[in-house]
Amino acid sequence: MMFFDIHYFLYLAPAILLALWAQMRVHSAYAQAQQQPAPLSGAAAARHVLDSAGLGDVEIEQIPGQLSDHYDPRAKVLRLSQDVYQSRSLAAVGIAAHEAGHALQDARHYAPLVIRNAAVPVANFGSGFSMILFAGVVFFQVVNLPVEFDASNRAKHQLVELGIVDRDQMVYVNRVLNAAAWTYVAGTLQSIMTLLYLISRANNQRD
Repeated sequence: MMFFDIHYFLYLAPAILLALWAQMRVHSAYAQAQQQPAPLSGAAAARHVLDSAGLGDVEIEQIPGQLSDHYDPRAKVLRLSQDVYQSRSLAAVGIAAHEAGHALQDARHYAPLVIRNAAVPVANFGSGFSMILFAGVVFFQVVNLPVEFDASNRAKHQLVELGIVDRDQMVYVNRVLNAAAWTYVAGTLQSIMTLLYLISRANNQRD
């Protein structure tokens, strides 16, 4: 099995190191931004962003877990972890606004999001199947990058535009969202390197 192959770990080493570094940045930036007060809770900030975009029909729910926040495009529901939902910190409003950014993308039919949502079934099936289907995972990860970056950009713009966060406070929000973006980069790199490993192993078996 490939998980006991030293070559597999050599392929993944850059992605693993990048992921560890990104996680350290996320925890550091989040801890700092949590200490900075915000005028609204994460839930209230997300509601403000959604309503300002005419998305009053998108509901906001509190869910268990830490940093389990996400937008469900099928149910049209924004789900926020307890810390983000209730906290009045810059970390909370930054993350909540990022997830609200996905709802804005959905409402505007943002092309990369449409493609990503269409690729979800293939990506989930391919992760444990053949090399060809695993390529679907890589495709999903690559398409997901502009989706996440765009959601963060929308969040940053809305937070300032709506007066939820001033430009000085945005330093902390930027740190949290930029650090989170690196985790997506690391995940994409890991998928790409895994696919390259599978291709290399297949070629070696033919020789």
